[in-house]
Amino acid sequence: MTSPKHAAETQRLVRKLINFRNVMRDDGVSTIDYVEQLTFLLFLKMAHERENRPLNPERILPDSPAWWGRGWQELISNDGDDLENAYRHLLEDLGNQPGTLGLIFRKAQNKLQDPAKLKRLIQDYIDKENWSLQGVDVNGDAYEALLEAGAEDTKTGAGQYFTPRSLIDAMVDCVQPTADDTITDPSVGTGGFLLAAHAYILKQAEDEPLTPEQRKHIQQGGIWGNELVDGTARLAAMNLLLHGIGKHGGSQLITVGDSLAQPPTKRASLVLANPPFGRKSSITVFGEDGKANREEISYNRQDFWVTTTNKQLNFVQHIASLLEIHGRAAVVVPDNVLFEGGAGETIRRRLLRQFDVHTMLRLPTGIFYAGGVKANVLFFDRKPALQSGEAATKKLWVYDFRTGQRFTLKQNPLTRAHLDDFVDCFKPSEDREKRVETERFKPFDLEELLARDKVNLDITWMRDPGLDDADSLAPPEVIAAEIVEDLQAALAEFAAIAESLGGTDKPEVLPE
Repeated sequence: MTSPKHAAETQRLVRKLINFRNVMRDDGVSTIDYVEQLTFLLFLKMAHERENRPLNPERILPDSPAWWGRGWQELISNDGDDLENAYRHLLEDLGNQPGTLGLIFRKAQNKLQDPAKLKRLIQDYIDKENWSLQGVDVNGDAYEALLEAGAEDTKTGAGQYFTPRSLIDAMVDCVQPTADDTITDPSVGTGGFLLAAHAYILKQAEDEPLTPEQRKHIQQGGIWGNELVDGTARLAAMNLLLHGIGKHGGSQLITVGDSLAQPPTKRASLVLANPPFGRKSSITVFGEDGKANREEISYNRQDFWVTTTNKQLNFVQHIASLLEIHGRAAVVVPDNVLFEGGAGETIRRRLLRQFDVHTMLRLPTGIFYAGGVKANVLFFDRKPALQSGEAATKKLWVYDFRTGQRFTLKQNPLTRAHLDDFVDCFKPSEDREKRVETERFKPFDLEELLARDKVNLDITWMRDPGLDDADSLAPPEVIAAEIVEDLQAALAEFAAIAESLGGTDKPEVLPE
């Protein structure tokens, strides 16, 4: 779908904006903060362009006398302290507006403290481009490329919001979203899963155009997400807008809040997600002395099978609750979800019985920005209630993409081609009965799974060639990160055992 001209134009825009990012980085502005400022400024510039286009002009900023003359005009006509003040007041006033406008500018702050550089960014880097004429594909892809660059800024923790696009695309290719689906991501980050699902639908529409009803469905709430962090939610909202999903004055497709705090009010036929890494659910509390403390919290939800403070296990329960009957899910989960006892065993047992847990992709390390993470993709479908005693899962197919695979973010990054064999084995368009067992892809019957100690789904059968060949070992930093991950998982497991034995003194858990 990407033409050479489109790709070249996207690269030109990315180069231009990243050049200025490097200037701002010297001033201590992180990449993700820079992208956030671009979000505000690009929105204001595009609002100005739409209002002044000769055909079908559209007012995006509030349409009241108090707002006439405000917006991009204020920024382009001011300098120095006047510019800084105008920008600050503009962000504050827009943040008080309802809908998507309020979401994008909620709690927005100017992080570019040098008025001269702010002026340069506005005048030389943004004002000289006509962003509305670029088209949503160029703007959106350029913006997403900047977000990916921001994910490399590991000191800010931005990488936790970014799932490799190659993995997202493979997951989407397996679940095959349609224009009639209702699609959500309860931990939306910057919106990568929703964008990939939307792109897949548009690709299919090249052969069979969408109906007006389907277009309206997509634009008015058929795709939505939730994000815990204000700043990330605004990036997601802008990312969707720039890719042509939703309207500036339309329904708010990204909501802000803790997905786990309440049962879902709206269900979906397709859930795609990579919930945030880290095992404990916690909130930040600020005392009267101004010091911040992290407090563990648990959720009391009637739709959950079991109460636990394990955030990852809670997300599995939340996603199961989010699905409509016949809905399907593809979710990235860390290894501890597969083997943790106590609540983990209860959840796995219920999931296998009430949902068709049909496929698991075991991922190698080195593909996420958080080092040493051992993760998997779990595919499961919600089925109608079955007769008593009958389980929805009949067979779980496990694809071992981990053993013998070594990836790094820069020297050997994961590509979509690396996942071709898995998608071929998955057979997205065919009956699962036609799947074929291979060296890496094996089926496990429900009875076999339930008979495993604690219904442990941490299933391996291949021998790592790196054990016989020192040259094939992962880099030392990756091995160290994996050891830390294993130790944290083991400590959490011991903590769960101690708790189940009635221990009153809670074991100390290593910080995430």
